[in-house]
Amino acid sequence: MNDIPISEKIPELDIAIKAAQEAGDAILEIYKGEFEEFIKKDDSPITEADLKSNEIIKKILSQTKHKILSEEDNDDQSRLSEEIIWIVDPLDGTSDFIDKTGEFTVMIALVKNKKPILGVIGWPTEKTLFVAQQGNGAFRYSNGEWKKISVTSIEEIPKCRTIGSRHHLSDKEKAFIKKLGIDDFTSIGSSLKVGKIASGEAEAYITTTDKMKEWDSAASYCIISEAGGKMTDMLGNDITYNNKEVHHQNGILVTNGIIHQTIVDEFKKLE
Repeated sequence: MNDIPISEKIPELDIAIKAAQEAGDAILEIYKGEFEEFIKKDDSPITEADLKSNEIIKKILSQTKHKILSEEDNDDQSRLSEEIIWIVDPLDGTSDFIDKTGEFTVMIALVKNKKPILGVIGWPTEKTLFVAQQGNGAFRYSNGEWKKISVTSIEEIPKCRTIGSRHHLSDKEKAFIKKLGIDDFTSIGSSLKVGKIASGEAEAYITTTDKMKEWDSAASYCIISEAGGKMTDMLGNDITYNNKEVHHQNGILVTNGIIHQTIVDEFKKLE
């Protein structure tokens, strides 16, 4: 794999890319065979792929000495006193993994002073990576090459291609999307929603749930920001990371940036 075209790379960048690739390869091996699924305490599914990916990522990232907040580990909150931490979702889209849709990802972010400064999303089934480092733009690696990516400049909301969750779309969200006058709506799994907006293949992702957690969005936050887009909660508040409470209480809105405030204003009218 050739080098990402970022001249002033922080040392963690190559480490995160390596971790995402190796974890992705291990996930694919399990995906191709028979695997068991289990249910966690919070009723969410987990497979051996989640655990194997977590193990590989932690091993590779541990060379940096930064603490790791991972979906699959107990959070002892010792991270709260750290300026820099890793935030990891070893397998985002476990339901899609189980359903064999191919739409699952590996997410790795480096957070400094509560802001993601590095984001890597690996899409194992497509051998694709979305990567960004703060101040250096966003890139997509596919078909063996790196390309810089950016959001679209579409301004009219009814013309916006909107994406939402395949497994968790609520009636409230459906009604809101209809109220915005959006016809072009697609359901898609995992963090690929943000990858699509960052690549200019969609304009908005709306979720009002309070179930999303920091590891579901940290890598995406850096990538969408560097691609020229925007991520806030549904009320337009900026999102921070490495907090004691890891849930995003007010949902998440990701857009190409231009339409962002209009959607926030419309949403506030519903509240």
